[in-house]
Amino acid sequence: MALLTYRKAVAHGIAQEMRRDPRVVFFGEDVAAAGGVFRTTTGLLDEFGPRRVRDTPISEQAILGAAMGAAMTGLRPIAEITYGDFFALCWDLIANEISKSRYMSDGQVSIPLVIQCGNGAGLRLGAQHSQSVENWAMAVPGLKVVAPATARDVIGLMAAAVRDPDPVVFFNHKALYGATEEIPDLDREIVEELGKAVVRRTGDDATIVALAAMVPKALAAAERLSQESGIECTVVDVRSLVPLDTATILEHTARTGRLFTVEENPRLCGWGAEIVSIATEECWGALTGAPVRITTPHIPLPSADALEELAIPSVERIAQTVASAMGDSRA
Repeated sequence: MALLTYRKAVAHGIAQEMRRDPRVVFFGEDVAAAGGVFRTTTGLLDEFGPRRVRDTPISEQAILGAAMGAAMTGLRPIAEITYGDFFALCWDLIANEISKSRYMSDGQVSIPLVIQCGNGAGLRLGAQHSQSVENWAMAVPGLKVVAPATARDVIGLMAAAVRDPDPVVFFNHKALYGATEEIPDLDREIVEELGKAVVRRTGDDATIVALAAMVPKALAAAERLSQESGIECTVVDVRSLVPLDTATILEHTARTGRLFTVEENPRLCGWGAEIVSIATEECWGALTGAPVRITTPHIPLPSADALEELAIPSVERIAQTVASAMGDSRA
């Protein structure tokens, strides 16, 4: 049994794949000598050397341009964009080139590329360094989108992403870097499956669907609801937005009759809206109340502690929203 932080899991997952496959290379800003801006890549340069672990200029376009070329010519690069917010600086490469080349070449060119980034709020970094942008990537055909909530999933989903023939955007949540997890099989190869959600808790009254940093909050809210209101919730960790495991989500939504989504995205056009749309189309007859989205307001994120906490879904807000909606449905 090994205790591992989410932060160290990032380096462990990359190292696992670099040891397995010499074609895997890793580069980005300050990822080599400095061990990453968030200290998530410490030790990789020492183990794999400067040919496979490289620092880059401060240019998101250069990083992804080089990564795309490397992927097209036989390597399996992992490219880090420090903050997901900075996807805006290289969005043409992501949305028009990396995601479309396999299709536009009729399968002659594949892009086995992982784009890794730090995502989300919780570190008080303000409006330009705290956004949750996984819904940006989810909207682009040709990309797979992953956002792990646990240290073990960081390792296992990175393995799946590196081995996939298509480009994968991999969102590590910055607020989870300090979270720890006991991983009994850390001494063995860990590989998970893209497009497969995980049920973290089972209950019969409602289904809460969450992603990344919202998963531990949803679990804490579910425990509070159980103790204070007798409401028993199933909590589904989506893990992958593309492919989306609609089968698991719909199974538990139909079983409980109630659906709540918890997302850090701004409310307008968040991923929860897509899940609610699918659920209302596919299991309308099983629903006993309207699906409810619990989100961040459609505002730039403030950097002040109290204001950021107020904006992002909290354990208290999740529990209160579910209890209020369930109270209405039971009346």
